Amino acid sequence: MRCPYCSSEDSQVKDSRPAEDGAAIRRRRVCPSCGGRFTTFERVQLRDLVVLKKTGRRVPFDREKLQRSFEIALRKRPVDRDRIDRAVSGIVRRLESSGETEVATDAIGLLVLEALKALDDVGFVRYASVYRDFSGPEDFERTIAELQAQIAGDTIVPLSED
Repeated sequence: MRCPYCSSEDSQVKDSRPAEDGAAIRRRRVCPSCGGRFTTFERVQLRDLVVLKKTGRRVPFDREKLQRSFEIALRKRPVDRDRIDRAVSGIVRRLESSGETEVATDAIGLLVLEALKALDDVGFVRYASVYRDFSGPEDFERTIAELQAQIAGDTIVPLSED
């Protein structure tokens, strides 16, 4: 592993442990050339995924972009980072194990909405406002009313797609 500080080709692993509920391995490394310490993560990748954008363009799937989407939606919310990591890992596992190599952005968005609903209602509404392209306060009101009805009835109510 190349050192991020001095670009030396050699680094030594000082500590390894499971991370993200066993879905990754966290390794603490040290560079013998400059003494710099850094952390790397290893994850299993079942297949290379390609995201099919609404414009028809195809781009490689980026786990970090998915992670950032969660972090933006949950900014300043009381959601533990480990829960976010588990949600992201769960979505990636579902996508990789689906058997498809191309995944539409809409499918990823729905998985994110589902995960955010389980994590935090405010994060869910924030993400939904961008994903569903809210145009006014009535869109927020409708989504919040649907959430309240779902909580009150303790049943799953499909959120409208308009």
